[in-house]
Amino acid sequence: MARADMLLVEDDAALAELLVWHFRREDFSVRHTADGEEALLLAQERAPDLVLLDWMIEGLSGIEVCRRLRRMPDTANVPIIMLTARGEEEDRVRGLETGADDYVTKPFSPRELVARVGAVLRRVRPALAGAQLSYADIEMDTVGHKVRRAGKPVALGPTEFRLLRHFLEHPGWVFSRERLLDSVWGQDADIEPRTVDVHIRRLRKAINGDSLPDIIRTVRSAGYSLDSEGRH
Repeated sequence: MARADMLLVEDDAALAELLVWHFRREDFSVRHTADGEEALLLAQERAPDLVLLDWMIEGLSGIEVCRRLRRMPDTANVPIIMLTARGEEEDRVRGLETGADDYVTKPFSPRELVARVGAVLRRVRPALAGAQLSYADIEMDTVGHKVRRAGKPVALGPTEFRLLRHFLEHPGWVFSRERLLDSVWGQDADIEPRTVDVHIRRLRKAINGDSLPDIIRTVRSAGYSLDSEGRH
């Protein structure tokens, strides 16, 4: 896996030191803070690949940090794993509903946490597995910003490229227009949901050409999905 940038928000100094050691040994780049406000500033300076976030921190709570990260365009789609001693079902549900991708209850094994982080990154941000993304006969070079289908180059505008990348990172998932707006444009973007339809049409035209099968499936009353069985 490519070197991943982690933002660790934990105010237990001994635990934070232990986690930094374990994750750096696994070739993660780790930035650490014990403060929720500073965590938001660090995320704004450079969006991390993943946030490991303690619920009970001084000042701004972890749950509020999670909520604000989900509202910031650059971090709206960044995986967040919450760490907490609060193991009740209601607390776990609240954390997940706020936007966390996973929830780990203390005490935990650092080795298990490393494995959980790796699983979340593979599921939510598979692009970290390398510069190449592919599905069916589509290939994307995320570094060189190049796309090929059936071996032939495909010219895409910046928005269509981001849309296709999002689909390639989540093949088979069905996304509503609103979810695509949040993930591709950012939650603060002042764009009508129907704008998504326009860019989907452009993306279809570019990757399908005159004769290739339509790989973007329209799911009635639900949204769109990258699906090799898809039809317009």
